[in-house]
Amino acid sequence: MTLESKALRLTETRGGRILSVGIQGQLDKGDYETFVPEVERLIRTHGKIRLVVELENFNGWDTGGLWEDIKFDIKHFTDIERIAIVGDEAWERGMALFCKPFTKAEVKFFGPDQREEAHHWVAADLSN
Repeated sequence: MTLESKALRLTETRGGRILSVGIQGQLDKGDYETFVPEVERLIRTHGKIRLVVELENFNGWDTGGLWEDIKFDIKHFTDIERIAIVGDEAWERGMALFCKPFTKAEVKFFGPDQREEAHHWVAADLSN
């Protein structure tokens, strides 16, 4: 299944245990109105999920989007096992470090030429 909003593209793999999140541009509150219900549905189904976040020309959040992101991080602190962040800007690498205090997930950064490696890392030790 794939869902899209203005800045997001969500694609489920491994029966919904992994959610690939493509982000382009700036996230706003409306993007979270697409993202959060899908993540929460997958968490209800599987208990914990894993994310691959692919950033392309990512411009951060507007005020509403940042607030929604903080609320999401607090609510789902323990619901995500692994997060692979794929991006090519130096500050996107810093984002991987910034995320760590807001989640119990294992977080790892991958460059744009390591997309396949990011997907393999996220899927490692998942039973089919």
